[in-house]
Amino acid sequence: MIDIDRPKIEGSVSVGADGRRRIGFAEFGSATGRALFWLHGTPGARRQIPTEARAFAAEHGLRIIGLDRPGVGSSTPYRYRSVAEFSLDLEIVADALGIDEFAVIGLSGGGPYALGVARAFPDRVVAAGILGGVAPTVGPDATPGGAMRLGRAAAPVLDVAGAPIGKVVSSVLGVARPIADPAISIYGRFSPQGDRELLSRPEFRAMFLDDLLHGGSRRMEAPFADIVVFSRDWGFRVPEVTVPVRWWHGDRDHIIPHAHGEHMVALLPDAKLFTMHGESHLGALGLSVDIITELLTVWDQPR
Repeated sequence: MIDIDRPKIEGSVSVGADGRRRIGFAEFGSATGRALFWLHGTPGARRQIPTEARAFAAEHGLRIIGLDRPGVGSSTPYRYRSVAEFSLDLEIVADALGIDEFAVIGLSGGGPYALGVARAFPDRVVAAGILGGVAPTVGPDATPGGAMRLGRAAAPVLDVAGAPIGKVVSSVLGVARPIADPAISIYGRFSPQGDRELLSRPEFRAMFLDDLLHGGSRRMEAPFADIVVFSRDWGFRVPEVTVPVRWWHGDRDHIIPHAHGEHMVALLPDAKLFTMHGESHLGALGLSVDIITELLTVWDQPR
C-alpha cells in the first residue's frame, strides 16, 4: 500500500441541544481557504476523500473537511429522525471551525445529507456537488429501483436489529485488518469495469483502506441507520433546494441508477447533470479535481 497524507487537523465537535454528542472531522489543505465539506458514502467515514482532492486543496489554498456521520469513527452513535436533522449538526461544526460560507459535496449516501444542508442554509451554502446520490424512496419526489429498493424492504428489520448486527460486523472488522485489502479486491472483481479499474489504482485502494481502518470499521451499525433514514420522508422536498447543484452520475451505475440522477436534476430548480459515460458508482471519485473546480466556478459567479 502506498503512503497517504494524514489530515492536517483531526478531532471532534460537541453537537446536539445538550452538547452531549460529538461529530468527528478530518481537515485537509489550508486552514484559511475556502471551505468544502465532504460527506462520505454509505459505508464510509471522514477520510473518504481522494488523494487528488487532498493534494489539490493543499496546492490551491482550499479547505476540505470530511465528517463522520453519527456512529462512525469519532462521532457519537445517534439516529436521525430524518435526513434534514443532520444539517443542524453540520451547522454547529461549521460555526465551531469558524466557517461562514462553504460548498458541500455528498458521495452516494452522503448525497441526501448534502441536499438537506443546502436546503437548510441557502445563505451559507454556495454550491452543492452530488456524486451518484441516493434519491427519495417515499413521497412525491420518490423514484423506484436501485439498491434502495432492497434497502426500503429491509428498513423495518434494520430499524430494530441494525445496531446489534452492526456491532457484530464491527467486531469482526476490528480484528480482521489483514483481510481489508483483499476485501476491496473482491468487491472490485464483482463490480462493473469502471469501479474495477478505479479500485485497481494504488492511491484509491490506499484511501479506502485508510478510511476503513481509521473510522469506517469502528461502528458498522451506522450504514444501517442511513438505510433506515433514507427510507423515510427526508424532512424536505427536493424542489426546495434552491442552491446551485451539480450532479455527477455514471451511466453504468449498478447501485444508484443513472435515471435517479436524471430524476433528481429535473426536480431541482438550479441543477446541472454531468453524465460520466462508462463509469459506475465510484467513478466521480476519479474526477474530484474537476468536481471541486466546477463548484469553485459556481462560487465565483454573482449570487
